[in-house]
Amino acid sequence: MQKAIYRTVFQNRKLVLCILFLALLLAPLFLSDFRLNLLGKFLTFAIVAIGLDLLWGYTGVLSLGHGIFFGLGAYCMAMYLTLEARGGRLPDFMAWSGMQELPLIWIPFQYPIVAIILGILIPAAVAFLLGYLTFRNRINGVYFTILSQAMVLVVTTLLIGQQNLTGGTSGLTNFKTFFGFSVNSSSTQTVIYLVTVVMLALVFIGCRKMVKGRLGKVLIGVRDGENRMRFLGYNPSIYKTFVYTISAALAGLAGMLFVLQVGIISPTMIGIIPSIEMVLWVALGGRATLIGPVIGALFVNAASTGFSESYPDIWTYFLGALFVIVVIFLPKGLMGVINKFQERSKQINVTNVNKDPNSVKVGKNISGI
Repeated sequence: MQKAIYRTVFQNRKLVLCILFLALLLAPLFLSDFRLNLLGKFLTFAIVAIGLDLLWGYTGVLSLGHGIFFGLGAYCMAMYLTLEARGGRLPDFMAWSGMQELPLIWIPFQYPIVAIILGILIPAAVAFLLGYLTFRNRINGVYFTILSQAMVLVVTTLLIGQQNLTGGTSGLTNFKTFFGFSVNSSSTQTVIYLVTVVMLALVFIGCRKMVKGRLGKVLIGVRDGENRMRFLGYNPSIYKTFVYTISAALAGLAGMLFVLQVGIISPTMIGIIPSIEMVLWVALGGRATLIGPVIGALFVNAASTGFSESYPDIWTYFLGALFVIVVIFLPKGLMGVINKFQERSKQINVTNVNKDPNSVKVGKNISGI
């Protein structure tokens, strides 16, 4: 009977997720173009949060540099959009720098499919190289966290310094078309939003299958007892590098979808502060839950938008108070509260079943058969 109750609760959770996914798909019917664009942007952040939870929540590796991978994916898409908007001409910032022809690094981004592939592969390759060099040398814990944050400073400084290649502090903007369709049209933005919803669902399902299988158990083992896993014959550096690479690829995917909906990317959007905010989404939603970081990303960004609209002068105080309250009173995040209520409901249901005399008779009859 207990198994039946647990199975019912799990199925209800799956039902709730399906309803939420359906609600997101139907959102264009109820939201204005502005609100739909905001929600689409928040969903791209949710994709980043899932990848970061895979790395931090399940593997125990805290990265404060995921803004790098988000930015690399965003710049890959922005470079293609910039070239398409210019119609074969050099971007303005290159002409102002005295360039006469398109730089070699920009040539592959003339083609949309290549730009999309590179938007995922480049962040993944950078993460693989960085992870291989650090985890192989057993650089873990706070040392890796500091290193990842230092990498953000290096990349943002490089983007700002190479103005003739990246647009400098202004970044890349003024996009017009994507696959020949106007980026700013309502219909195109709706399609991009729906693609974002589908990609979020696929990412969530894929990561959930990953952590529910044998790989997920190994990752949790690496998180909770790395030396013990090493003595058991596993190589933690391989698993850490693999998850770090997957997480970076997801961040690059989110960055590409972000640019399509926001219409701009600049170094300030991928600096240290955005990277720290990504970690906060996971912490507030609940580590090692996958759905928690999604809720955290949506909740924090929706609260930030709501507070800034209602209280433009003091909205940061409200947001700061929200962080403090959650950290102090909800150490396991929002999903910790939900899980606690579910555990209590399970206990109540089990208690009621045990007290029900009919259930005892049924149990006896079954055992007799």
